Amino acid sequence: MSKAALNQKIFDSDIEKISMRDGYGEGLLEAGKKNPDVVSLTADLKQSTRVDPFAEKFPDRFFECGVAEQNMIGIAAGLALGGKIPFTSSFAVFTPGRTWDQIRVSICYSKLNVKIVGSHAGITVGGDGATHEALEDIALARVLPNIGVVVPCDYIEARKSTVYAAEHEGPLYLRLARGKTSVITTERTPFKFGQAEIFKEGKDVTIIACGPLVYYSLLAAKDLEKEGLNIQVINNHTIKPIDKLAIAKAAKETGAIVTVEEHQIAGGLGGAVAEVLAESYPVSMERIGVKDSFGESGKPSELLEKYGMSVEDIKEAVKAVLKRKQK
Repeated sequence: MSKAALNQKIFDSDIEKISMRDGYGEGLLEAGKKNPDVVSLTADLKQSTRVDPFAEKFPDRFFECGVAEQNMIGIAAGLALGGKIPFTSSFAVFTPGRTWDQIRVSICYSKLNVKIVGSHAGITVGGDGATHEALEDIALARVLPNIGVVVPCDYIEARKSTVYAAEHEGPLYLRLARGKTSVITTERTPFKFGQAEIFKEGKDVTIIACGPLVYYSLLAAKDLEKEGLNIQVINNHTIKPIDKLAIAKAAKETGAIVTVEEHQIAGGLGGAVAEVLAESYPVSMERIGVKDSFGESGKPSELLEKYGMSVEDIKEAVKAVLKRKQK
């Protein structure tokens, strides 16, 4: 685990915001230029998942599968058996949601080299409502044998993780948010599969976050400095294999953990971190995420506040865990 170089404008009001799916589209095109075996599949969501530049550049390596997500996974499995590196893209509620059985049997069981990209994940899909807000996909993916799970924190990390995915041997799930999110990393910020990164040093409490809420965690830590609290923030982009050493080290150094994710607290990042702590170094812990509930339609900021994932909620979780911190 290393300390990362972040965007110098991270706390400015005019920080640049770009969609993670744009990072995916750019990363896929870059990977395709590097390796002619990279192919792209989608289920009638070419523009929404930003694979249209790849389709235009490599029309003979792009497969439009229509509204048939399960069939798309089967086609991807066949392409992988033929030596290709398929990237399947859809909304996360459809894949891995609707395609879980096909991913389990056709991809993971045989350790096929297929990359599953779930876009529009989390409650910040907003107006699309409960049926399209994937809040269980990390849990669905990480429970399967042989698959890696990556949740980028911004546009740049989404691009880097996509390029890496083409080089990774075996199944991998990449989770993307829909809307524009703050660009908090730079080209110099490390991205290494399976390795968490310290985004802010601290000694009182460690916040371990993934996805767009890494930015919210940094804002919360900045606010808490005004109250005399020194908070460590870790970007845990790889949910599986999770960085057990980094988590145990953080627990030993700060003695309290808060996990932050735009996902159900059951089975996601919070569950994974709790498992590590229970087996290595138990400390007081709070989990920020959706608490056994479906979402609803609304503006992303309103939904994050209603479901307890705002900056203020993160700050309250830090204070709560401090009260229980072992002396």
